[in-house]
Amino acid sequence: MTRTEQTAEVPGVLPDALTDFIGYLLRRVYAQFAATDDGGGSDPRDFLVLDALTGRDWESQLDLAERLGINRTIMVGVIDRLEARGEVRRTRNPDNRRQYVLSLTDEGREAVEASRRAVAERDARLTAVLTDEETARLDELLGRLLPESAQPLVQGTEYLVGQAHHRLRKHGDDKLAGTGLRVRHYGPLSALDVLGPIAQQRLAELLAITGPAASQLVDELVRLGLVRRGRDPHDRRRYALEVTDLGREQLGVVARAVAGLAADVSAMLGPGGEEELRELLLKLLAPTHSGPAFAENTKSSVPARG
Repeated sequence: MTRTEQTAEVPGVLPDALTDFIGYLLRRVYAQFAATDDGGGSDPRDFLVLDALTGRDWESQLDLAERLGINRTIMVGVIDRLEARGEVRRTRNPDNRRQYVLSLTDEGREAVEASRRAVAERDARLTAVLTDEETARLDELLGRLLPESAQPLVQGTEYLVGQAHHRLRKHGDDKLAGTGLRVRHYGPLSALDVLGPIAQQRLAELLAITGPAASQLVDELVRLGLVRRGRDPHDRRRYALEVTDLGREQLGVVARAVAGLAADVSAMLGPGGEEELRELLLKLLAPTHSGPAFAENTKSSVPARG
């Protein structure tokens, strides 16, 4: 998640029409976690790499990046940083000279123990609203949203939330491959289809996102020809947004992808798991959630599960 994405959400309000969606709730919890500054200043990916190297060397830096869900370019920077600190040793793989074998040094073993304590303390703060049993259940359900190959490597609620969020976002966007559309377009198109034409500021309020984030999102939709900016009949000094005919057509495409993603999530979580995970995520958001942002009549345009 970029810095813009981390600061896009407005704390304290959840769009009622979107709270059925596990992917949306994960995004909100992830943004909430990312915005919680505990003054540590360390990159959480450093710990993930050190922790994964505990007890074994890793023969492929690229493979480790994929298993941990870290972009390969970012992974190079992480390894460079850890190597510079003397915590990781990178040597050529004798069986494949194009690959590096990654090993933990003595300094790295000391660092990972200290990091484990810090990660456990941060996780405890982030999930303080949950009981120990609820946190364990949350971790179990989040693990079901990850590929089997990644599960032995994952530790900690914050990491599980991040990985589940990224996986579901990619899974949903993959369903829209070749269309230029993204799952994130569903919320604004749905709101504008039901309530438009409305001012951009009102759209931001409905989606519980900041003005700059709304502007960036609307710019995307305008470039795609899905939304037009017209003059607000109540105030000619500002624009009113409305969905184009193409936008209504493409809303159907996005809605089908969202429904497909919802079905996949339900299957991954198993009987009862979806509702249980939704309740736990809402409980994490409850301390800053003061009420719904979406008008009730948008409910009819939203698939029942997601």
